[in-house]
Amino acid sequence: MTMNNPYQNYQVNAVQTASPGELTLMLYNGCLKFIKLARKAIEENNIPARNENLIKAQNIIRELMVTLNMEYDVAKSMMTMYDYIYRRLVEANVKNDAAILDEVEGYVTEFRDTWKQVIQINRQRQYAQGGQA
Repeated sequence: MTMNNPYQNYQVNAVQTASPGELTLMLYNGCLKFIKLARKAIEENNIPARNENLIKAQNIIRELMVTLNMEYDVAKSMMTMYDYIYRRLVEANVKNDAAILDEVEGYVTEFRDTWKQVIQINRQRQYAQGGQA
């Protein structure tokens, strides 16, 4: 498959070369993007776009759930929150409710911002150790 679109090439390359931590950050950002698009669709009364974008956000949350290592207590807490977010996304879709999206967006933003800090701290530690991780 040949891609002539430079932006698509960049996106594919970014995903293929990303660390697991960066991939998780990309998932959070993607989820936020689809929540925002779904909110816009609700405002425009565009039911197909709302449904499509909320299903994409739900799929990302499910992917985040699958990647959790349940050996750790923090993962069990995250699973509970992911499950709640997933159910609220379904509810927002069924009820056509932008207020639910506001709530869910807040949680996903917090997770994303925290994850971004974790990545930055890990990078600082790697550099402090001379690139040895």
